Amino acid sequence: MLFPTLDQRSRALINKARHLGGKGPTVNLEDHELLRLCAIVAIDLNQPSLAKDIVKDETISNGYYGLPLEWFTQPTPKSVDFVETFLQLRQEISDFETYFANLCEIHKHRVKFKLILEQQKLPQIEPIVPRCLLEYKLRPSEALASWLVWRKWLYDIDNRSAQETGYLFEPILTAAIGGVSYPASKSPVKRADKSSNGRQVDCLEGNHAYEFKMRVTIAASNQGRFKEELDFARDCNYSGYIPVLLVLDPTSSTRLDELIAEYSKYDGYALVGNEAWKHIEDKAGSTMENLLRSMCGYL
Repeated sequence: MLFPTLDQRSRALINKARHLGGKGPTVNLEDHELLRLCAIVAIDLNQPSLAKDIVKDETISNGYYGLPLEWFTQPTPKSVDFVETFLQLRQEISDFETYFANLCEIHKHRVKFKLILEQQKLPQIEPIVPRCLLEYKLRPSEALASWLVWRKWLYDIDNRSAQETGYLFEPILTAAIGGVSYPASKSPVKRADKSSNGRQVDCLEGNHAYEFKMRVTIAASNQGRFKEELDFARDCNYSGYIPVLLVLDPTSSTRLDELIAEYSKYDGYALVGNEAWKHIEDKAGSTMENLLRSMCGYL
């Protein structure tokens, strides 16, 4: 029988898996929620017998997305200890910790977004009145006012969705590729114009330095920092790394073309759309490939 104690690395992993902060609502998963996520991992990785003490006679046939979020908040049997279960699954299932940590990331962000939907306030009319200049008198004023409020609310929700999804994809793609992400303060990639300063890297795997993008657009909001994005390839080359641009959305744009040209100039390359997903699939082991397939259905 395993003695339920955790080493320092596992304690850090669980603590990170349990909590999600940042802007907006915070999420803190309790032991019974983590246990139910353990059960999903065991079932996904073809070890359903290791989940039977957690879920008892419950039928789970459609994986994580086949369950409502409320299912994870239900209590688990008091006789089932989370630490002991975690240690057992870690011993019995190859790459259990990687799958568990990333499934927890998905779950926390989904719980957070549900809270965002519940708590996002409707905008006040005063700040959005200037937006009606082009539409005024094209429809009744009462209808226009309502339309502006709801349109701004939907825009805010869509923007939050894009932000949270971006935060979620980075650690999952990094784990799938088998690399490590670095903040600027600890990064081995230095700035060519000031080598004492490091450069944040989404994923470093061997001598390849990845920059992840959901998509690259020509939006005006990108223009102020676009030179910074162009400089990533130069800084990687200067530091002895091969720059790789990985873009999930295949939509073309002039900004994307400029980035691809810059990466090529500094002996790097770009992977866009299906090429990006194929690269991730090739890099991911069988465990992470399972998670990616269940997460998005792209692979």
